[in-house]
Amino acid sequence: MRARQRFLPMVHGGLALALVLLLQACASKDKPKPTALEPAPSLVKVTEQWRANVGATGLPLQAHVLRSQVLVASTQGDVAAFEARSGKEIWRASLATALSAGVGSDGETAAVVSRENQLIALRAGKEVWRQKMPSLTLTPPLVAGGRVFIQSADRTVSAFDASTGRSLWVQKRSGDALVLGQPGILMAVGDTLVSGQSGRLLGLNPQNGATRWDASVAVGRGVNEVERLVDLVSGVSRVGDTLCLRAFQSAVACVDAQVGRTLWTKTASGSSGIAGNESTMFGAEADGKLIAWRKSDGEKLWSSEKLRFRGLSSPVFVAGSVVVGDFEGFLHFISPQDGTLLARVPSDGSAIALAPVWVDETLVAVTTRGAVIGFRPE
Repeated sequence: MRARQRFLPMVHGGLALALVLLLQACASKDKPKPTALEPAPSLVKVTEQWRANVGATGLPLQAHVLRSQVLVASTQGDVAAFEARSGKEIWRASLATALSAGVGSDGETAAVVSRENQLIALRAGKEVWRQKMPSLTLTPPLVAGGRVFIQSADRTVSAFDASTGRSLWVQKRSGDALVLGQPGILMAVGDTLVSGQSGRLLGLNPQNGATRWDASVAVGRGVNEVERLVDLVSGVSRVGDTLCLRAFQSAVACVDAQVGRTLWTKTASGSSGIAGNESTMFGAEADGKLIAWRKSDGEKLWSSEKLRFRGLSSPVFVAGSVVVGDFEGFLHFISPQDGTLLARVPSDGSAIALAPVWVDETLVAVTTRGAVIGFRPE
């Protein structure tokens, strides 16, 4: 279930994989029983348009949207690009190495990171270079401006030349005792590189890594290192320069990324990303409760418990619906106005592995068995 969380202890400034600590919120013998699904209406017509396979996959890998394409990778090292509307395969690469992060691309260079801590760059499905990384990386690379940016699991940010793999700069951070074992935030907003570090969102100069602004989102509280752990998780709702995001198990917030000012923050207990539009943001709490917040001030608009304990993915906002996947491979289409169920479609019976993405009027979902499926809602 998605309630299982992984934390990585810091040892002598590096990550010791042999000491990975698995903390399972649902480790008791009496795990919460997933909520039974009610009969689904057909208020939204959803048809499957195409289906492909990339190989067994799962977190921390993520699908990447690039104009009309979607790029996906398997855990064992297959990487592929598809036309989102038709499902046509554009290219595919088999790297023969297990992956820990990916995919990132600017349309010319695609990048992933292996579990052996190698940053791997591809062009048109052909490997062009590899660069050894000093530590584990779980956040997908960001490829922009002729550079490949990497955020390691300890939230150190590095930049490499996209053509050659040459290291350009590294911004190290003071290590916490523990870091969260899931992807963080690394994205471009205008000419600023935005990175999540602990409970703060930083705006960096992509030319040299210098900090332009620093916005506080959440502060760690508690009596031990686990309770004090605060980290920003991937899955950001962006409208213009406003970024709305989640701090692991502590808060949701919105930040003005033009000036680096926190607009508001509200207590929340989820561990996955959020989605939204100009007026509302949506997310799933750790127990599967769906919540909608007003974007202007963070006030709660509605909550729904109809999908509790179903291992929900991060949501995606599709025109007219909020969509989440669950551990049985269902995609649930939810009304953004009041949280009622609009429609439900199956995939292949295995869990929705990655956050679904919306690209070129197509909803693309990836399952743990590696099915890549394009749906068209009407």
